[in-house]
Amino acid sequence: MQRLYRKRIVLGVGGGIAAYKSAELVRRLRDHGAEVRVVMTQGGREFITPLTLQALSGHPVHLDLLDPAAEAAMGHIELARWADLVLIAPATADLMARLAQGVANDLLTTVVLATNAPVALAPAMNQAMWADPATQANREQLLSRGIRLFGPGSGSQACGDIGMGRMLEAEELARAVADCFETGMLTGKHLLITAGPTQENIDPVRYITNHSSGKMGFALAEAAAEAGARVTLVTGPVFLPTPDRVQRIDVVSARDMLAACEAAMPCDILIAAAAVADYRPEVVAPHKLKKDPSTGDGLLLQMVRNPDILATLAGRADRPFCVGFAAETENLLEYAARKLRDKNLDLIVANDVANPSIGFNSEDNAVSVIDRQQHETRFGQASKGHIARALVAFIAERYKES
Repeated sequence: MQRLYRKRIVLGVGGGIAAYKSAELVRRLRDHGAEVRVVMTQGGREFITPLTLQALSGHPVHLDLLDPAAEAAMGHIELARWADLVLIAPATADLMARLAQGVANDLLTTVVLATNAPVALAPAMNQAMWADPATQANREQLLSRGIRLFGPGSGSQACGDIGMGRMLEAEELARAVADCFETGMLTGKHLLITAGPTQENIDPVRYITNHSSGKMGFALAEAAAEAGARVTLVTGPVFLPTPDRVQRIDVVSARDMLAACEAAMPCDILIAAAAVADYRPEVVAPHKLKKDPSTGDGLLLQMVRNPDILATLAGRADRPFCVGFAAETENLLEYAARKLRDKNLDLIVANDVANPSIGFNSEDNAVSVIDRQQHETRFGQASKGHIARALVAFIAERYKES
């Protein structure tokens, strides 16, 4: 949701019971770094007080078109120019009808007509009103003019009906608003990202694996999608939801992961964040191995090397821009630089997994990026989502320079 950082959102609040959700929406938008100015219709003020939204937004709420103080500075024009996006939530059937007809008889509708910013509506009304042909005609008219509609959703309504017409929840709307702000850093590019651990079977019930939650790789996939890229995410066994607009391919073993990556080629950028097992048992037992009292307490496994996925892809004739990860417990930068050189990479991201605050399964990370000239760029401790967005921006810049 980094795309909301410092974005200027004019939030229009119409006169419907769903106006109570607008308070949470203001909080969500501000939590993600947006600046919010609220415009309320007369009806909206009947459901929630301006004082509530003023306290949550940190700014006075704009109420009247003919406010002498505001109009001295052409208040509706100033708001229209200030906005990066105008979002009306809730958007009632009446508001949709007035906007479809180009009516400007209050501050909110005037701002919509005066702005050059994108406009989005979150419809909220009784299911019969939403289904009415007049409302549907207004919907089509608004869409044809480039106005975005977020929802409505379906479910129980305040009147007791069940059906389409519920305003989306605050977090859903915040994400929809964020989607309006594509960065375009990687538009038209195909990114292949690996994530999570691999598992190498010993027998049908046991396997060898590496520590990895997959959180960093998934955060990178989400950030790359936000930047406009087409993203293929090849992941080992993890319990994480698939990021929006990301093609996910689930694999188990290192050989599975290599095959999936090769099938996904060509790509423009490869980010190898997976924790791939370096070795696998030479022979996989067809049945569960039993303890043999005659052999004492030990079990000997003959191990063989797995294919090096990153080095293999970096050595192809259609080689992408290659970014590796080095998770180390000591000599972090030295080992990372060696891996960069040995595997023919463009960048390597080094992180100290011995530090429990940024190690396996943690929500935070802190990394250093090393390039071919051995220049180091540090990214201080932050959430993995924040680090991922910063890394994607850095990688996109270096890719364009290459």
